[in-house]
Amino acid sequence: MGDLGAGLSHYHKQGFCSFHTPGHKGRQEFFIGLDFRGFDLTELPGLDMLHSPYGIIAKAQKRAAEIFGAEETFFLVNGGTVGNQAMFLALEDTADKRVAVERSSHRSVMSALVLSGLKPDYLLPIIHPDFNLPLGLDVKKQQISWQGLSACHVTYPSYYGTGFELSRLVDERTRLEFETPILVDQAHGSHYLGSLFPPSALKVGADLVLHSSHKTLSALTQSAMLHVQGSRVSRTRLRQSLEFLQSSSPSYLFLASLERAGEFALDSGRWECLREAVDELHRKVGTGFRILSGEDVGTYGIHTVDWSKILINTLPLGISAPRCVEYLREGFGIEPELWDEENILFMLGIGNTPEDIRWLTKGLESLIDFAPSVASRIIKKGVERLVPKILPLPRRILSPREAFFAHKHQIPLKQSLGHIVGETISPYPPGIPVVVMGEQMTQEVLDRLLTAGEGRWQGWDGFENQTIWIVEEG
Repeated sequence: MGDLGAGLSHYHKQGFCSFHTPGHKGRQEFFIGLDFRGFDLTELPGLDMLHSPYGIIAKAQKRAAEIFGAEETFFLVNGGTVGNQAMFLALEDTADKRVAVERSSHRSVMSALVLSGLKPDYLLPIIHPDFNLPLGLDVKKQQISWQGLSACHVTYPSYYGTGFELSRLVDERTRLEFETPILVDQAHGSHYLGSLFPPSALKVGADLVLHSSHKTLSALTQSAMLHVQGSRVSRTRLRQSLEFLQSSSPSYLFLASLERAGEFALDSGRWECLREAVDELHRKVGTGFRILSGEDVGTYGIHTVDWSKILINTLPLGISAPRCVEYLREGFGIEPELWDEENILFMLGIGNTPEDIRWLTKGLESLIDFAPSVASRIIKKGVERLVPKILPLPRRILSPREAFFAHKHQIPLKQSLGHIVGETISPYPPGIPVVVMGEQMTQEVLDRLLTAGEGRWQGWDGFENQTIWIVEEG
């Protein structure tokens, strides 16, 4: 066995309790009867074709559309990334056109700007002062200029489970009588079915909706769905775009897991028992941490909160989040989805059990006892607020596409102030860019990159030697 296989084997044997993707959590029950060796096939007679489906794949996609409330559903085998990219490529008459995009979007949306050539009108999120994270969006204050807009692309919910008032955005489009497509990255809300969760973007009235079905449902990693309704986006162009972006040799294991994920998603009982355990977790440890909850609805641009995302801020404990994660991993085998210096996100999936959540509760209780002087450091919600660290939006000089194809060279990072950045740099997860190619380096962004430490970064070619690509000017 090579190093990669040995590394996977070693990790698996440690038996961590998963609060991260994928949503199936490695549970065999979702894959009973799925022969991983025998079903690793290609497009053979009787097995249909992903890019021109007419048989079993077509039937499976039709069934998925019925389950999730779409007119048509496309299975994706190259992850949610190609869903975001295909949305933009499917738009017509985009020459010199603009698209409204959240500045806190996933980096795949920024790559879609490169591929399509669309120029972004950024929608600015609201930074929650207790978490210092972009958790909300005030549609009313955005003042979107719909005239000449190719589309409006938004993220719902956020990585952390918060949702803005999407219905207001759809209503505004209708009131102003525009036919601008509303595209939604619902990657982290593929489980939004029934009354336990916020309404899906399809139900609210979006035109294209992306589900990363592997994140919270039972599909295999890299499996996703793109749902369509209405006629604002050409289905033909969408099919062509997906054919450009996706493999011509799709994994039938991925496709089969997507088919199953839809059926398992209908079992609301799996989530109901988790909800009870999460409520108990909030009751037991909610005074020791600042935990995002339903009480945050109506503040800082937050309209909905997904209870299956457990976001805690560790500042009340007086311990950094990385140290807390180390304590939970070593003492309890608990593996979170992500963390920064002061927040930890525990992500539930359809494969979690109430026992998992009770174990997390026990770990958090132990962490509170472990923390020094915790009783005197509790921050009472609504009484004491943290000072928000809001970074000014860097000025966009070039579109992402213009910056991508421009002549560039590397310079020392510390000398990059004022230059046009030539790469999109994101901490990963969550994959939200600190700076997008084509933007001008600001002092605030530079300070963050200079103090980046050992985090996991995507798109930063010179991370190790502290250099950065800039666009040649003049």
